Amino acid sequence: MKTLSEELLDRAVPAMLAGVEIYNKPGFPYRDESFVVLAINAWELLLKARWLALNEDKRQSLYVYKKGSSSSRRAASKIPVKRTRSKAPRTHSIDFLAKKLLESKNLDRSVFNNLQVMLEYRNCATHFVNESPAFYSRLFEVGAASVKNFVNAAEDWFQRDLSQFNLPVMPISLMSMPSNVDVALLNAEEKNFLAFLESVDDADVDPESRYTVSLNVEFRFTKSKARDAFEVRMSNDPAALEVRLTEENIREKYPWDYDILTERCRQRFRDFKANQKYHDIRKRLEADEGLVRLRYLDPGNPRSAKKRLYNPNILKEFDVHYTKKSSSS
Repeated sequence: MKTLSEELLDRAVPAMLAGVEIYNKPGFPYRDESFVVLAINAWELLLKARWLALNEDKRQSLYVYKKGSSSSRRAASKIPVKRTRSKAPRTHSIDFLAKKLLESKNLDRSVFNNLQVMLEYRNCATHFVNESPAFYSRLFEVGAASVKNFVNAAEDWFQRDLSQFNLPVMPISLMSMPSNVDVALLNAEEKNFLAFLESVDDADVDPESRYTVSLNVEFRFTKSKARDAFEVRMSNDPAALEVRLTEENIREKYPWDYDILTERCRQRFRDFKANQKYHDIRKRLEADEGLVRLRYLDPGNPRSAKKRLYNPNILKEFDVHYTKKSSSS
């Protein structure tokens, strides 16, 4: 038979899983706020499970007692417990439990600080409205850390392995906005919130630590045959998820210029010639941003010198028009 702490843990895991699944849907309305509410719910259940495990699984240890009640009165037949509107016993809040576990060294300081930011975000979102893109940008960093902390805490406290859910890996769909949001977009309340986040975020935290307040996540385009790798597709659709490429990303994804492309075609095809046929095919393919990137010497100035860069996958398109050499891969 499961203990109460184990039952709470069993409820905490699907709560976090539900939050992450919602957060991974770019078009889901109220996505960010829903994630925070579910993540806080998951953490409250996890902290209560931890509290019970440290207190011999006595559910009374979670109850909130009326002020002035002594331990002897609590042990009496009529325990002076605070009640909810439905007369159910009122239990300690996540904030109370986090502080007590921190004081007893049963909770990492980074986890505590992360929870404080998540709670503040939840309060701002559920009690009023968050309008600035800065909220969504920083939530990605704080939310990713919260999930990572949750997975590690479940393992450290209860030896529960959550790797089957792949919870720590938050897909690229979580990236709502770039991190360098113009501060001019913020109102006073939003500035105060981000200032609070900066005040508790530890920039000097050990990068190998299992717990953190926030995470900086960097996306790179790399070739991968891994079955769990994310597929990213270039698109002109204005409703598509936006991914910003740095100069380094561009060079990685589009490493070939015209000369290299032409030489690779010579090496690959036995009937290839750099003639008008080749130029016509190449120009048609240049409309595909997944294969060709137009790079300006002076970005933002369409009149500046420009150069086209090519993704190696463009060779697959030429396969339709030319005959591959038998030794070509």
